[in-house]
Formats: sequence, C-alpha cells, structure tokens
Amino acid sequence: MQVQLSHPARTVEIKGPKKVKDLLRELNLVVEAHLVIKGDDLVTEDEMLYDGDQIEVRPVISGGSPLTPHPLRLTS
Repeated sequence: MQVQLSHPARTVEIKGPKKVKDLLRELNLVVEAHLVIKGDDLVTEDEMLYDGDQIEVRPVISGGSPLTPHPLRLTS
C-alpha cells in the first residue's frame, strides 16, 4: 500500500494486509496521536488495510488559546 506521511512529508510503500494499528506501530507512530485516512474515509485502528490502498497518515493537532475571563465592570 502507498502511505503518505507528513512531518516530514514523504511517501512509503508498506506490504499489506495489516491492521491500521499495526501499520502505525511499524512506522514507529503513536496510534492515539495519528489519524489514518483511506481514500476519503477516516478509518479506525482495527480496520484492515491491503496492498493497493492509498493511505494518508496525519498527526492529531490540537491547540488554541484558553478563554480568559474579562473583568466585570460595574457602573453606577
């Protein structure tokens, strides 16, 4: 199967069949920290992948800024 990775961007060929979680482990990636997409579909860690599949692996990224409370202004 052809696997497209980012960070750093590269494409690798991996022999199937294998489960998503086994693919990630083979690539030394943390299962819980990556999303795996087959075609246009997000796949779960127990789904089987086969030779000929086009796979994309993306890291899970979270972020943003915490909400900061604004002081309450009282007018009289």
